[in-house]
Amino acid sequence: QVQVVESGGGLVQAGGSLRLSCAASGSIFSIDAMGWYRQAPGKQRELVAAITSGGTTNYADSVKGRFTISRDNAKNTVYLQMNSLKPEDSAVYYCNAGGKTIFQLEYDSWGPGTQVTVSS
Repeated sequence: QVQVVESGGGLVQAGGSLRLSCAASGSIFSIDAMGWYRQAPGKQRELVAAITSGGTTNYADSVKGRFTISRDNAKNTVYLQMNSLKPEDSAVYYCNAGGKTIFQLEYDSWGPGTQVTVSS
């Protein structure tokens, strides 16, 4: 079992910043990719940013230049630095981690989500 837990959400004014953190724990052998997704009311969940174990990153066009994803492999943790926030960034942000357990079983784990609200 691999558990993923997010933290760092909250309420911020437009133009402000927030930093989200996500820690993975449990029977981890490897974490191949970690990513942040978000889901606003009435909308589908979408990829925000992802990062591989080697540091290759991928961003949604809507957040390029404003958000930065990074990871600390030693701590099994991924971060999302969000700057110049806009009201349309308001959503529940979910962390995802995928890899193999110590039993060499693949896993794809999601956190419970953290709310980000950007006021105008």
